[in-house]
Amino acid sequence: MKGGVKGESAPPAGLTIRWFAFIFRGPFPAGIHNRRASPFARRPVRSGSKVGVMPKMKTNKAAAKRFRVTGSGRVKRPKAGGNHGMQEKSRKRLRRLRKNDMVDSTMQKHVKRLLPYS
Repeated sequence: MKGGVKGESAPPAGLTIRWFAFIFRGPFPAGIHNRRASPFARRPVRSGSKVGVMPKMKTNKAAAKRFRVTGSGRVKRPKAGGNHGMQEKSRKRLRRLRKNDMVDSTMQKHVKRLLPYS
């Protein structure tokens, strides 16, 4: 046998549809090994999908790293100016900058909108 597929006889003089499918799809029947060959192949069903559930709100990660909501509902923030240039600042000023401060009451609503689950 010259130039044929191993285990198969030589194709007849006119190429049949079966041989054409064998050459281009491979030796597997549709649906057993070659899922793409069958248009009726079943897709996996999601078991945990809920219908009619509203999407979750996203937390703003930049705000989550900068603010914390206290138990009473007020918003804490770190004081500005304590990252660099410490030699020029007095010790009293540096001690004051170590402590946290509270966000002003006029801005609390805006910050809480960025942190929906805190």
